[in-house]
Amino acid sequence: MLVDERPADLSEPLVERLVRDFYGRIRQDAVLGPIFEARLAGRWDAHLGKMVDFWSSIALKSGRYAGRPHAVHQHLGLEPAHFQRWLSLFEATVHEICDGPAAALFIDRAYRIADSLQIGLNIGPNALQFPMRTSPAHRLENPANDPDHSLSARSGVEGG
Repeated sequence: MLVDERPADLSEPLVERLVRDFYGRIRQDAVLGPIFEARLAGRWDAHLGKMVDFWSSIALKSGRYAGRPHAVHQHLGLEPAHFQRWLSLFEATVHEICDGPAAALFIDRAYRIADSLQIGLNIGPNALQFPMRTSPAHRLENPANDPDHSLSARSGVEGG
């Protein structure tokens, strides 16, 4: 039998209050406000409803959210500092409206979400660092840069 380990004070009204208070802060923020406003002007109510569904799915396991958060955050020019600001505002909001296990759950999930989005955007401390790739022209100019050339030179076989 599965035990519901959700904090007793978690509820839909709490989720809704958190989302509305938090995005009120976002809208007033000099750094994040313009980013959100550029995308959501005239559509804030719909966005807030979607975010209530998102956080309800995260905190209450309601399953109401069916969006694609990684795709939505592409092409916004976000940087790690934006996520740090988002987390700071979120934590402050959480601590104003709840405490204990509910606050801990919201904050834990917010950090996981921020990490996941940054990984998906390939920014921040967990971004993948790929080695530089050389162009075919560069390989012809300097055969030592061609992995196939170095393999054939070691094996003594022409062409690999």
